[in-house]
Amino acid sequence: MRSVRARAAVGATVVVAVALIGAGIAVLLVLRANLTDQAGLQAEVAAREVAGQLALDVPYGRLDLPDEEEHPVQVTDEDGRLVAASKDLEAVSGTGTDRVTPNASPAPGSSGSDDDGGGDRHGGDDNRDDDANTPARGEVSTDDPDFTNGTATVDGDTADYRFAAVSATTSTGVTLTVHAGAPLATEQKAVGSVRAAMLIGLPVMLLVVAAVTWLVTRRALRPVEGIRAEMAAITASEDLSRRVPEPGSRDEIARLARTTNETLTALEASVGRQRRFVADASHELRSPIASLRTQLEVGAAHPELLDLRGAVADTVRLQALAADLLLLARLDAGGRPGNTLVDLGALVHEEVSQRTGDRIPVAMSVPESGHLEVTGSRGQLARVIGNLLDNAERHAESSVAVSVFRDHGSVVVAVTDDGAGVPEPERERVFERFVRLDDARSRDEGGAGLGLPIARDVAHRHGGTLTATRAAEGGARFALRLPGTESSASGG
Repeated sequence: MRSVRARAAVGATVVVAVALIGAGIAVLLVLRANLTDQAGLQAEVAAREVAGQLALDVPYGRLDLPDEEEHPVQVTDEDGRLVAASKDLEAVSGTGTDRVTPNASPAPGSSGSDDDGGGDRHGGDDNRDDDANTPARGEVSTDDPDFTNGTATVDGDTADYRFAAVSATTSTGVTLTVHAGAPLATEQKAVGSVRAAMLIGLPVMLLVVAAVTWLVTRRALRPVEGIRAEMAAITASEDLSRRVPEPGSRDEIARLARTTNETLTALEASVGRQRRFVADASHELRSPIASLRTQLEVGAAHPELLDLRGAVADTVRLQALAADLLLLARLDAGGRPGNTLVDLGALVHEEVSQRTGDRIPVAMSVPESGHLEVTGSRGQLARVIGNLLDNAERHAESSVAVSVFRDHGSVVVAVTDDGAGVPEPERERVFERFVRLDDARSRDEGGAGLGLPIARDVAHRHGGTLTATRAAEGGARFALRLPGTESSASGG
């Protein structure tokens, strides 16, 4: 099943089916138990009526037994012998004995000399005291009766019964047990009717649940189909300016649509940046390549006119631009910096010492105590410091300074110059790729607008920041802030 609607409908139907079957079984069990208890109560009442007669020493032959079909009765003595039974009882099971023909035995309360135990057992002095003439009475057990299930055949009809066993004691101390039954036909009929109704209603209810779930899921997933169709159209047209429809609800589908549109917006911006990057890179490469080609063609035709220094400068510019583009590609690919421990103070010393041909000497301010370590790529961090110094050299009037210091667990490298500075509205724009606030001068001096963007990307990859502010001298101040190591923090 590849359809979400189908899986939802089947899942809901299975869950409802399990719940209904469980509930139905519970209902049937409770109904059967209640009806069985009612039958047991009826059997107990019938058994106690007969036991009450036995406690009054009513002869077995004169017992007033209930209707055989409603309440078949057996009476057994202490030895388990059948002493009385319903007249039309033909077979029985589930009681003390399966016999249905009573044994010949004396009447309850008699010694065997009286015919029926119903006469005056003491003779005839009518003037005797009333208490002396009153025979002793037996008793019926007040304990809860024992219940069993069995069958009984009355007038050729066999049915299931609930039997109750009640004990009775005669006046002479004879203990008898009365087994009386109550039919379970009502219980069986009721349970059967409920079971049949469930068997008929359950499939109908499951069909209704499946149909309703299918329709509700279809309606709920309709916006998803709209999102899918629009995404397919966007993919086919490659028009990232289009957006998927957002439903007015506040559910998960609406959030999915909003997230999809946000992703499309980010993708559109990324593709736009990529396209501008390719266009700007092509433009930047076209100029030195064209210049180099012109010089080589002139040199080939007129060797005496070859500007060898200009060709070398253009080649160096191409090499630097290619290196910048390669580094940006690696940064965009998400490459992580290394885990090398780098001393920024020593790294600044090393970078400044190699800049012997700078137009303006670089003034350094690095504490001698050390503890300026950070973790990262030494090569990339050296590239950042070099780019910042190059940028300061291009714009400075007479001074360039670099300082390294600790600040609240971070190590900061600040590069300042006394040039025109960066206007406040442009302080974020200068970190965009191929952006040059002074295109003419930057192009003449070899700047392609990639030094500061590369520096900020490297700073972010190292978990730091790179910001542009105004220097105290009036020029620009670029501050590289990187998280220091534990030794850096303890040294501060």
